[in-house]
Amino acid sequence: MLTCIIRYQIDPTKKAQFNTYAQNWGRAIPRCGADLIGYFAPYEGSSTLAYGIYDVPSLAEYEAYRARLSADPLGKENYAFAQKERFILREDRTWLTCASAPHGDPS
Repeated sequence: MLTCIIRYQIDPTKKAQFNTYAQNWGRAIPRCGADLIGYFAPYEGSSTLAYGIYDVPSLAEYEAYRARLSADPLGKENYAFAQKERFILREDRTWLTCASAPHGDPS
């Protein structure tokens, strides 16, 4: 399993727009085939950092998921919303694998 962590730098005066964007992805991403862990908006500390986190089985599955997301009506609408409202100032993706599994004390 691969985990994609999207790090957003957002306009702190447009947090409500980011929240709408995140809620839209909360419906579209699972429908298109990724396992959404969640979108996270600033709460304490930095007012400009936000994250989106989801799992996919492989990079090949990611490519298929992205194609479905690009064709999804809510996906298209959400991309357009972000471009129109300009609340995302920067977006970076990092791919990770879980190195600590299994978790917990096995005894």
